[in-house]
Amino acid sequence: MVADRSEVDLAAAQPSPRSRAAAPAVRRRPKDRKVRIMRAAARAFSERGYYPVGVDQIAAEVGISGPALYRHFTNKYALLVAVAEEGARQLLAVARTADDPQLDPARRLDAVIRAIGQHNIEFRREAGLYRWERRYLERDDRIRIKKIYDDINHTLAVPIALLRTTASPTDVAMLSAGVLSASASIAAHRTALSSARLLPLLHDMSWAVLRTELPAAPTEPATAMPRRGVPVTSKREQLLTEAIRIFGRQGYHEASIDEIGAAVGINASSVYRYFPSKADLLAAAFYRTGDRLAIAITEALAEASSRQDAVRRWADRYARLSFAMPEIMPVYYAEFSNLPQAEQHTLRAIQRQNVLEWANLLDGDPVEARFRVHAAIGQVIDVGRLIRFDTRPEQVARVEALMESVLLG
Repeated sequence: MVADRSEVDLAAAQPSPRSRAAAPAVRRRPKDRKVRIMRAAARAFSERGYYPVGVDQIAAEVGISGPALYRHFTNKYALLVAVAEEGARQLLAVARTADDPQLDPARRLDAVIRAIGQHNIEFRREAGLYRWERRYLERDDRIRIKKIYDDINHTLAVPIALLRTTASPTDVAMLSAGVLSASASIAAHRTALSSARLLPLLHDMSWAVLRTELPAAPTEPATAMPRRGVPVTSKREQLLTEAIRIFGRQGYHEASIDEIGAAVGINASSVYRYFPSKADLLAAAFYRTGDRLAIAITEALAEASSRQDAVRRWADRYARLSFAMPEIMPVYYAEFSNLPQAEQHTLRAIQRQNVLEWANLLDGDPVEARFRVHAAIGQVIDVGRLIRFDTRPEQVARVEALMESVLLG
C-alpha cells in the first residue's frame, strides 16, 4: 500500500529525535517584562531617588541588559513618567472600582478606604514615587498626572460630602487629602507590621480623619504674611536656609553651589569656607532640623500637664516648624540617599529617636504608635501642600486637628 503523498512529505519534514535534542531552545521575552521594569524602577526611584538610580541598575534587578530595557523605554525620564502615571492610574482604578453609589455614604466610603489601604500595602515600596520625585517631571507631564490624583481625591470627596453634609467644600477637600495621606504614609518608612494588623490600622486612622471637627477656615484670601523677627546675619545659617529652599524647589542635583552662594550674596569659593561640599551642606541642614525637633519635644514635655497634652503640644510645634520651612521634609525624604552612608546612618538614628519619643506618648501598641506618628507627619506634608503651607494660625490649627486625630484616634 502506497502512503498518501501528503503523509510522506509531512513525515520527511519532521526532525528526528536526535536533531530535536540538538536544536537550541528559543528564548522568549516574558510577556510581563515591561511591567517588571516599571515596578523595579518605581521601587528604586521611591527608595533612592530619581537621580542616583541608573538605568543599568534597574535592568539588573529585572535580569536584563540596559539595551534590552531601552526597547521598552527610550530613556530614564520616559521611565519616570511611565511609572508615575501608571501608579496614579492604578490607584484611581482601585478607588473607582470600590466606589458603589448604591451604598449609603458610610459604607461607600468604607469600601473605598479599604481598597486604597490594601493597594498601598501591596505597593508600599513604590507608593512614594510621585510624592517625592514629581519635581523632576516636566510641566506638561506633572499637570497630566496631577489631574489623575485630583480625580482620586474627587472619588473620595463625593461620599465624604454626602456623609458630612454640613462640611464646606474646603473642609471636604482637606478631609479627603487627610485620608489619602494617612493611608499613603506607610511608604515613607519601613517599620514592619503584618498586613492583618496594618490594614485595620490604616482603616482606623482614615476614619479618625473623617470624624475630625476642623476649626473654622480663614474667611479672607491668603495674603503675603509680614516677616517677623530680626534677620539672621550669620552666613552659615543663611546658607543652610537658602540651600534647603533651592534643593526643595529644583532638587539636589540640579542645584549648584554658585546658585546657593548667590542667594546669600557670596560666591562659590566663599561657600566652601563654611561647607566643604554640597553633601556637607545637605547633611548640616538635616542635623539642624533634627536639633530643632529635639528641642521642640523637650519643650512640649516640660510644659505638658498630661501625655495627651504633650502629644498636642508636640503636634503644634511640629506643624509650625514645618510650615516655616516647608521644603525640609520633602528634601529629607527625596534627597537622603545623596548623603554619605555614615551620615545616613547617624541621621536615621536621630529621626528614629524623635519618632520614638513622640510614639512613647501614645497609648496602645508601640509599633502601631510609630505608624501613627508617621501618619501625623504625612498630614503636615500632604495637607500642607494642599493649602500651600499657609502659615495663618487658623490654617495651621486645622492641620494640627488632623494630626491629633491620627495620633489619638
